[in-house]
Amino acid sequence: MRLPEGIKLDTPKTFGKLLFSAQRRERFIEDGEGNQTTNVRSRTFDLKSTVQGQMVQVSIPAEAGTKNFEYDQEVALVNPEIDTVANADFRGVTVSWYLKATDIVPVKNNQSKTGPVTTEKNANDKK
Repeated sequence: MRLPEGIKLDTPKTFGKLLFSAQRRERFIEDGEGNQTTNVRSRTFDLKSTVQGQMVQVSIPAEAGTKNFEYDQEVALVNPEIDTVANADFRGVTVSWYLKATDIVPVKNNQSKTGPVTTEKNANDKK
């Protein structure tokens, strides 16, 4: 099951304030034989949500670059949406929901205590 446009979100009502926690993982591109390459497809981050009262995970494409935010720095999602992935097995279908965005950016009124936050493009990021 795929939603053609995903589910669009009212981010302030859904998540409230989002605070950066950590990068959870990187997904890598596979070659034609199914072997993992060193090229990054996407990165997943943990963000603390004041409305949800817990950590939420969001995936962004590698083209957005690496994110070096401070712990608990307030951030915002660019074009967030919820999508689904369905996996069929011998008992039926399991549907997983996931949150994705085109980028994560710092909230401008939250100045860094130690200096500017950087976003870097890596040579191994998908082009």
